[in-house]
Amino acid sequence: MKNSNFKDIIGEVRKHHKILITTHANPDGDAIGSSLALFGYLKKKLHEVYIMVPDPDPAFLHWMPYHENLLVFNKDREICIKAIDQAELLISVDYNTLDRLEEATEFVQKAKGIKILIDHHKDPDSGFHWMISDITVSSTAELIYDLIVESGDHDLIDTNIAACIYAGIITDTGSFSYSCNNEKTYQITAHLISAGIDGEHIHRMVYDTYSEDRLRLLGYSLSDKLIVLHESHTAYISLSKDDLQRFNHQVGDTEGIVNFGLSIKDINLAALFMEREGLVKISFRSKGNFSVNDLARKHFDGGGHNNAAGAYSYISLQETISKFLSLLPVYTEQLKKVY
Repeated sequence: MKNSNFKDIIGEVRKHHKILITTHANPDGDAIGSSLALFGYLKKKLHEVYIMVPDPDPAFLHWMPYHENLLVFNKDREICIKAIDQAELLISVDYNTLDRLEEATEFVQKAKGIKILIDHHKDPDSGFHWMISDITVSSTAELIYDLIVESGDHDLIDTNIAACIYAGIITDTGSFSYSCNNEKTYQITAHLISAGIDGEHIHRMVYDTYSEDRLRLLGYSLSDKLIVLHESHTAYISLSKDDLQRFNHQVGDTEGIVNFGLSIKDINLAALFMEREGLVKISFRSKGNFSVNDLARKHFDGGGHNNAAGAYSYISLQETISKFLSLLPVYTEQLKKVY
């Protein structure tokens, strides 16, 4: 499936009334922000809209407008299956393969409705009728903004929709610290501010609402679990199930921890390994031209962006770390010369 244009997508939206928005498992700020912004816009256009996530999102995103409308597949299964079956249009937001829907995947794959992808990750699947895939933008939230503007509905971006888009942008750029070297990102942000959002308040709601347990988990991760390999320009943190249980881990509590490893001088690759039931969840971050997307795709079950990617491993935590360490000699020269 070749990349479509906004005109194609807008045409499909105008032709259909019942719309389902879906986003990926373990949803982050961009997934939730872009999905809720699209939900709010489509409701204004008088569509019948449902919005589904495979599993719950982090508590620090629950303040967002329209959040009460989220259906969670592993909690609201029957309602979700009905919404999937009845949808005339299924819009996939902020993920590039239907496998990211986990238990909901087979139901969406079999759905009769038109499937649309709106995303900014590399190498999207071909199982969509229409697709907007642009890896040059900071976030999928930017693409939702573009869709609304290209529809001629610039004036429909009110404070609620603007807040969702802004949250998507700041969480996928680390508060404008990466993936945001395009002036358009700041032009969009300026419009969102003019729509009435309080950027400082949104930042506090996203970044300054840690529980005591979450803060103590961060401290433990940095003081006891951070391993720095200067010769490989690499740092990593591993958290076992016992570690996570010790600090009453909740969804989203490990968000951002991997970035601390990358903040060390001359460290160009950082990884976070988290032991879950039956698998290990991995977060990769890098600087410059070192592609953790390639690393995740080639050696683990994952992918993402050039400098930020996620992956899964289905061997033990220690075996996963050993595999990762065995790969570092192959990449050491590259990691010395990032730019």
